[in-house]
Parts: sequence; structure tokens; C-alpha cells
Amino acid sequence: MKNLCIIPARGGSKRIPRKNVKPFLGKPMLAYSIETAQQAGLFDEIMVSTDDAEIANVAKQYGANVPFMRSAETSSDYATTADVLKEVIAKYQELGLAFDNFCCFYATAPLVQSKDVVSAFERLQKSDFTCVYPVVLFSYPIWRCLDLAEDGTMTRHWPEFENSRSQDLPKEYHDTGTFYWYKTREWLTGNIKVGGIEVSETTIQDIDTETDWTLAEMKYTLLHQ
Repeated sequence: MKNLCIIPARGGSKRIPRKNVKPFLGKPMLAYSIETAQQAGLFDEIMVSTDDAEIANVAKQYGANVPFMRSAETSSDYATTADVLKEVIAKYQELGLAFDNFCCFYATAPLVQSKDVVSAFERLQKSDFTCVYPVVLFSYPIWRCLDLAEDGTMTRHWPEFENSRSQDLPKEYHDTGTFYWYKTREWLTGNIKVGGIEVSETTIQDIDTETDWTLAEMKYTLLHQ
């Protein structure tokens, strides 16, 4: 059983320039994903897929491999994560290396806990799921959401739940957008059956603005007190 960790880290971040290598509490943001993957103890190879020389150097400094640079096609604004993953797997196959499972681990996920990476992998292996990723409970019941019209009028999207107790409402979850485990052969053939693990809200934070960045640093400090 061989496992590959793929960390996509393109150089052209628009909303927060150089986000992947910007210092986050004293270390480049990318370093946290590499270190968490190392702490999980599951990977035969931890690699960073990038088109950027500085990012490649940071990746190597913190113990990841950069066996090849990302192509121009997968470095464009229109390339998808799937395009990047397929390119990486194909490049390794050209080198004579194959992996039974791989984990796409995003470079801007400093709050991820290694135990959650391990839990997701165990669920992948002990089930017929071909993909497993972490989800988190919505912090407020989505069944109470409101529609706001242009004139300011508000209506309940689901009026049937207006008088329901919170504890009686169905639980709903959303994708954390941090990491995704796959069985390689099944993913390449399009055979996808998805499973999830629930994680704590303190381990996730979208980081698209400077305010998001500050909140992530606060959460990280709270987690590691």
C-alpha cells in the first residue's frame, strides 16, 4: 500500500498575493500543510505541485519533494484541481512510480489536524468509499435561512421550519475545502463514491481576505495553546 500526498500550490494568488508562502505566525503558510502531512505518518511521498521557484524552494526547505514543475496548462487561471492531480499522477507513472491512494492537501490549510487526516484514511480503507474528506456542521441551522429581496423584504426560505426547535432540525454539513483522500485507480476511472468524517469548526477557516488570515491565526493559537 503506497500513499501519495499532493499539495497544489500555484504562484498566482490574486486575493492575497503570494498567499502560499506568506508568513503565518512565523512560517510560510505552505509549511503547515507539509508538516501536518508528515505528522500523519501515512505518506510514502509528499510532493508540492507548483509553477513557482520560490514556492518550490520553500517546499523543499520543509521536507517536501518537487520532482517536476507544473506545466503551463495546469498553471493557468482556468485549470482545475483535477487537471493538476491527473498531471501529477501521470508524471509519476512516467517515472515508474504508482500509488494506491493519494491525498490532495491544500496549501492554505494550517488548521488541519494530523489525526483527522489519519481518520479519513482509515475510513477510506475500511469502506467501499473511493473518496473521503472532512466536513463540518453548519454553525447555524440552514433551515432557518432568509431570502432578502431588493426592496428589503425578508421571507423564510423554508417557512415550514419556522416553529421547529433547533434540536429537531436535520443536521447539515459542508465541505471544509482542506484535504481529500482518493483511491487512485477508482478516481482515474471515474468510480467515485464519497464518504466523510466530521471535524471541529476550529480546524477550518477560508483564507481569502486579510480578515480571514487574522481569524485563522487566532484559531491556530487557540488550537495550540
